[in-house]
Amino acid sequence: MLRFLAAVVVMLFFASTNLSAQADTTTKCCCKMKKGKMMCMKDGKETAMKNDTTMKDGTKCMVNGECIMKDGKKMKMKEGDCMNTNGKMGKCDHKPKKDKKSSAAYVCPMHPEVTSDKAAKCSKCGMDLEKKK
Repeated sequence: MLRFLAAVVVMLFFASTNLSAQADTTTKCCCKMKKGKMMCMKDGKETAMKNDTTMKDGTKCMVNGECIMKDGKKMKMKEGDCMNTNGKMGKCDHKPKKDKKSSAAYVCPMHPEVTSDKAAKCSKCGMDLEKKK
């Protein structure tokens, strides 16, 4: 009997550690479906979801696009759907922040990696930066 109880305790221990290893994360970002992939938007940065995520209200969003609402109702996210941190579903209306380089209006003709958002001189060769075409 004692061996049986010890075996049960060991099994429960391993089962609980396995579950905690697979546990999802509580998020401070919204989740959206983009081009068939679940994305996480936080601080203006958009990244692919790697783990299932739980919203503040208990709604769970999974990497495969399925969501389990706090009332237990299941749904599948469609292109453009967005789940905010409070578990509210809608169309995503916020866009990722633009990268500084992509908003640069001026570039060096000799060194395209040197850019600026205003007219300036190239830090490598001293040439005037030209307006992007």
